[in-house]
Amino acid sequence: MEKGTLVEFRVQGDRRLGIVERPDGKTRWFVVDERGQSHSLAPKQITYTVTGQTYKTSEIASFLEQIKPYLDPSSLEVAWELLVEDGETVTPDQMANLLFSESTAPPCYAAYCLLSDDKLYFKQKGDAYEPRTAAQVAERKHQLEVEALKAKGQQEFLTRVEQALKGEAVEWGRHDRQRLEGLEKYAALLADTVRTGVNYDSLARAYPPSAPVLETMTMLGRPTTPQGAFQLLVDLGYWSPYENLFLRRSSIPIQFPHKVLEVAQQRLDFPPIDSDTNRLDLTHLKVYTIDDETTTEIDDGLSWEVLPDGRERVWAHIADPTRWLVPEDELDLEARKRGSTVYLPTGMIPMFPEVLATGPMSLIQGKVCYALSFGVILGTSGVVEDYSIHTSLIKPTYRLTYEDVDEMLQLRVQAEPEIAAIASWSQRRKAWRYAQGAISITMPEAMIKVKGDEINIDILDDSPSRQVVAEMMILAGEVAARYGKAHNIPLPFRGQPQPELPPEEELLQLPAGFVRACAMRRCMPKSEMSITPLRHAGLGLDTYTQATSPIRRYSDLLTHFQLKAHLRGEVLPFSAEQLKEVMMNVTSITQELTMVERQTNRYYALEYLRRHPEETWDVTVLMWLREDSNLALILLEDLGLQLPMVFKRSVNLGEQIVVKVSHADPQKDMIQFQEIIYQEAQTAAN
Repeated sequence: MEKGTLVEFRVQGDRRLGIVERPDGKTRWFVVDERGQSHSLAPKQITYTVTGQTYKTSEIASFLEQIKPYLDPSSLEVAWELLVEDGETVTPDQMANLLFSESTAPPCYAAYCLLSDDKLYFKQKGDAYEPRTAAQVAERKHQLEVEALKAKGQQEFLTRVEQALKGEAVEWGRHDRQRLEGLEKYAALLADTVRTGVNYDSLARAYPPSAPVLETMTMLGRPTTPQGAFQLLVDLGYWSPYENLFLRRSSIPIQFPHKVLEVAQQRLDFPPIDSDTNRLDLTHLKVYTIDDETTTEIDDGLSWEVLPDGRERVWAHIADPTRWLVPEDELDLEARKRGSTVYLPTGMIPMFPEVLATGPMSLIQGKVCYALSFGVILGTSGVVEDYSIHTSLIKPTYRLTYEDVDEMLQLRVQAEPEIAAIASWSQRRKAWRYAQGAISITMPEAMIKVKGDEINIDILDDSPSRQVVAEMMILAGEVAARYGKAHNIPLPFRGQPQPELPPEEELLQLPAGFVRACAMRRCMPKSEMSITPLRHAGLGLDTYTQATSPIRRYSDLLTHFQLKAHLRGEVLPFSAEQLKEVMMNVTSITQELTMVERQTNRYYALEYLRRHPEETWDVTVLMWLREDSNLALILLEDLGLQLPMVFKRSVNLGEQIVVKVSHADPQKDMIQFQEIIYQEAQTAAN
């Protein structure tokens, strides 16, 4: 190649013009570009050679100016229309003659630039260019339009991202939300660090991002990891720093489908005909509903009456949501898919749309309500002597809180003798169950509530009023199961095998109280479900089913479907095999719900402790998790929390010590405590 030859080459994709200076070895050439930089190039790196004359480096700028008037991409369309019919190839020199009627160096190079940059009309074939067919050009135009729209969408997305990162209000578009949903799914993988115990790096390797997520994260210069996606969503204000990843990672539906909401509103506006035409009118009874103050799904009420023969009867009235639906309709199938209402510190996710669940399905004070009522006559020992089950109409008289009832019992309010009578029968009932082998294990239970950025933890008080309600609900469950057993009705019966508790002498060696209760709890087998009756050892009952929360638990709803059909004398909606299949699916779902509830409560417990690093806590050593590693389970008595702790000294079960948090990372499910000696604890307290 002659010295002074003008050539084109590429540097990281950019065009460069340079002048050939001298050979570099046998096959390469030293070329100096317009910036004065020298490059050693192999022949294949040279993309175009200007022939016919030689140049100096100082003339490159002038040459570039000479080609500018020719660089009109639209001129290629004219050339394509002339050449497409014959489909003949064309060289840059020929294109220069065709377009500009010139064949000097500047127009020839300009023609080359147009052809090599063209993505629409021509494609390279060796040193020449071939016109694409009309169909190919049409398809390419479509592709380029799509790419242009995509590029525009990306730019608009980036603009909105910048606004959101500045804290400005942003209205995300449909395509934006698709990007963000991809990020949400990827960020939710962080929940697996808790579930599986893998670390962040292993998680990122095990779950590489999808192409859209990779594109988004790369475009924004963020690390392409689940943690990076989580932080981006938080920075955008799209997620809270405390986003419930366990819920996001689960299959639990958070919103109701539009169709289900429509059906719910239709049922509200046009109530279906009641299938139970022979409801027992119990509106004359005084009915008490007893719940937490924040409860909105009110599904049980209690009554007491004296019969003409002097005997007393207690009533458990249970809300009748099946009045508003039938098996296999949209509402039933949606409730089945959900399994139960989900209770989280941040709020609840209902099993039914709230317009029904907190409205006509609930037992509302002062309104005539549909119910399934269990009337029970108990013997003086608490044994069931007689019972009856009725679809009914009731009119709740009072909506009371547990605190209200505790106060009424304590003050022995004369105006409400029914409350005292129900409480008295619940005590006899409890005594009878314990005589039948019921086992009570009482441990403090944390109740965590999150409102805005505030986390509160209280201990769930096992007050007299709560015991009253619990006993009456257990009684209704026993009666429902006895009815099912007597009439051979497949129901979702619940049972618990007889536990193998430690020998008495072994238990007595453990400190009384929480340590002993914890040891007993470890021996309690899991409850079981069956379509045939089975004993529930923990409750001390020969047969039992849950029937008292049909608005909130699908298994209870199944019990209602079956019982009500039998009371009407109709064919049962679920055969034994059908019921078994539905129960298996629902059990699988509720296990996931329980796990999400447990993980969410633990997350907020750790977050609460993280926020109180200087607080000291009185704890009891409950049990060994790994005694050889000094890893024990401790109970924070003021909070009702049970958490692991590694001790640096020998401790005894039941020992009471003072600790504070040394490290907490809720997202990684990590908590570490350090013991403080008495002097430190006293100083901290002062």
